[in-house]
Order: sequence, then structure tokens, then C-alpha cells
Amino acid sequence: MTGGVPTRAAALTLGVGAACVAYGTFVEAFAYRVRRISVPILDADAPPLRVLHVSDVHLLARQRRKRAFLASLARLNPHLVIDTGDNLAEADAVGALAEGLGDLLGLPGGFVFGSNDFHGPSLRNPLSYLWTTTAAAAEDPHALRPEELRSTLASGGWADLNNRRQVVVTRGQRLELRGTGDAHDARDDYAAVAGTPASGTLPLGVTHAPYSRVLDAMARDGVRLVFAGHTHGGQVCVPGYGALTSNCDLPPRLARGLHRHVTADGAATWVHVSAGVGMSPYAPFRFACPPEVTLLTLTARAE
Repeated sequence: MTGGVPTRAAALTLGVGAACVAYGTFVEAFAYRVRRISVPILDADAPPLRVLHVSDVHLLARQRRKRAFLASLARLNPHLVIDTGDNLAEADAVGALAEGLGDLLGLPGGFVFGSNDFHGPSLRNPLSYLWTTTAAAAEDPHALRPEELRSTLASGGWADLNNRRQVVVTRGQRLELRGTGDAHDARDDYAAVAGTPASGTLPLGVTHAPYSRVLDAMARDGVRLVFAGHTHGGQVCVPGYGALTSNCDLPPRLARGLHRHVTADGAATWVHVSAGVGMSPYAPFRFACPPEVTLLTLTARAE
């Protein structure tokens, strides 16, 4: 009898843990939502702009509910679509992604890639991301189809922003979009896009993983808002506390949402980090961090 209480406690702990995993796998993983926020970055006379931020879809071709959620987003009528990468979980999902994005591909937009647009995820400890940020640990040698994906995303006019910059016009406003390759995978080359923004444009930054070196460089160049993904918002969060990891060099409390990034020398920019729509098929759960896209309304700055 002396071991009865600890045994019951252990059984209760295991039961609660199993219930949480089941909830995260079969309920929250499909609780797709649209978050709405406003960011005051426009000039005083500029009309508001709606920007749809999509990230970390990690799509398998068989995921019908996820495709249906993506297809529903066109009704939000965004003026601009930003895709911050990790679109795929298997090579055969490119066509399914195009089907899901549908009419969004015909709107003004821009995209960058994450490592899971080049390499498929691998089977590993599903919680190992809590203690490692090594990109190689998240990949296997199985290549995806990045050039097919690139062609698909650019088919309706989205700008390829992987270490590139381009001026995009929407709602009568000229936006200078500059992006980098995935900093988590050492594919970023900010020098390729560095410099003063084009005259008369709204400078926006796009990157997959929100590493400080990229955010600092964009802030110093006068970029007003940076879009990023990669973190999954922590994916497994503690209710009332938040994320346990950001999977990059940002503190975990900044793994999701909008924050003001300030460099050591005082340059500043807004950063929006998406918690993303999907997750690796080998870690197919979320807890206290539902899958999401964000509709950002860009508004005039205070005088």
C-alpha cells in the first residue's frame, strides 16, 4: 500500500498528459482562426491597407480541412498577401497548395521560403524543438520541389522576395517589399537587398525566421514593418504563461504577434510573427496556440 499514492499520482499525470496530446492533435490542430490587428505605419493621407499574412502551412496533399480554410481567406478581401514560407510537408502538395490559395494568388503579394520549402521534415522526437534550434535537425535529404513551388506562387504575380526586393502597387500605393532567404537555414543574404527604400514607397520586410540580425538590418534601413513566421508561436504553450521557445534568437514571449523591435543603436521597426497554419506531420499537435493567419490593417501613423 505504501506505493499506492505515488502510483495513482503517476497514473493521473500520464492520463492528463495523454488527454492534452489528444486535444492538441485532434481538436486544436484544426481550430483554424483569423486574427485581426492594426498597425499604424502609413503616411497621414494614405488609405488603410489590409494585408493577409499566411505562414507555415506545412501542407500534405490529403489535408482537405486545411485547404478549405485557405480557400476561405479570399473573402477577407485583402489588398496584399504575404507568405512567409514553410508551405510544404511533402513534394506532392504543390498542386494542393495552389488549389487552397486559389484566388489569393491573383492578388498583389510576395513570398519567401523556409527550409521546409526545400526539404521535407524528418521523423524525430516531436518535442526536440524545445531544446535545439539547429536547422539541420529539422530536415532530411528528401528534396521537395522548390522551383515548382516558386513558379506556382509567382503565377499570378506574387513577388519572389528570397534575397530580393520589388515595388508592388496596391490600392494606389507603392510598396517596396524586401525579403531574405531563411536565416534559420543560413540562406539569408541581406546585403542583396540592403539600402535606402525607393522614394515614395512604403518599405515592408519579409523573412521566414525572425532572427535579430535580419530584423536589425531592416530596422536600420527604415523598413516600417517586418513579416515573419517559423516559430509556430511556440506550438506547445503554457496557458497563462505562453511559449516555451521561439526556435530562433528572439525571446519566447515574442514567438507570436506584433511587437516593436528596437536595435542597440535605437533604430526601430514593427515586427509581426505569425503562429502559422500548420506543423510538421511528425509533431501534429498544438496546445494553447491554435493555427492562424492574420489580417493586418495598416493605418496612418500618429502625427
